[in-house]
Amino acid sequence: MQGSALLACLMLALPEIATAAEPANPVIDMTAYLRVSGEAAGLREDRRLSEDEFLRMSRAPGTVVLDARSRQKYDELHLRGAVNLSFPDLTAASLEAIIPDKSARILIYCNNNFGGAPGPFPLKAPAASLNLATYIALYTYGYRNVWELGPYLDVGTSRLEFEGSAAAR
Repeated sequence: MQGSALLACLMLALPEIATAAEPANPVIDMTAYLRVSGEAAGLREDRRLSEDEFLRMSRAPGTVVLDARSRQKYDELHLRGAVNLSFPDLTAASLEAIIPDKSARILIYCNNNFGGAPGPFPLKAPAASLNLATYIALYTYGYRNVWELGPYLDVGTSRLEFEGSAAAR
C-alpha cells in the first residue's frame, strides 16, 4: 500500500481509536502514533536500499549505521562499524548522545534482513519487523535522513562485513 493510501486509511481509523474505552494516560498517544506512522511510511517508501547502496552509503563520512537489536544479539553478530542502541532504550536523550545531529544520515537494519544466522538474527513476524518500529521511532524523534536495508540477505554470502562473537573466523 502506498504511503499516502496508508495514511488515509489510518486517518479514517483515528476517530474510532481515539474514542476507544481506554484510561487516559498523557504519555501514551495511539492517535499520534498512527498519524506519525503514516507520515513515516510515506517517506520510507523511497528510503529502502539494495545491498550495494547500503554498503556504499555506509562508507560515507558522517553516516551512522544503527543496530536497534538487543545488546546480546548485537554482541553476537552485527555489521562492522554499527552502533547499538537497543530499541527499548530509544529516547530523546539516548539518541541525542549517539546521534546529536538530527540531519545525519542513519542506516538501519534488523533481524529480518539476514538469514543463515538464526541465533543473532531470529526472524520476527513481518509486521513486527524491528526496521518498521525503528524507522517510526527515529521519525518521531525528528530524524528524517533515515535509510533502511531492504533485501533479505544470507549472512554467509552478503558483501556486508560482520563482526561479533559469532562472526566467521
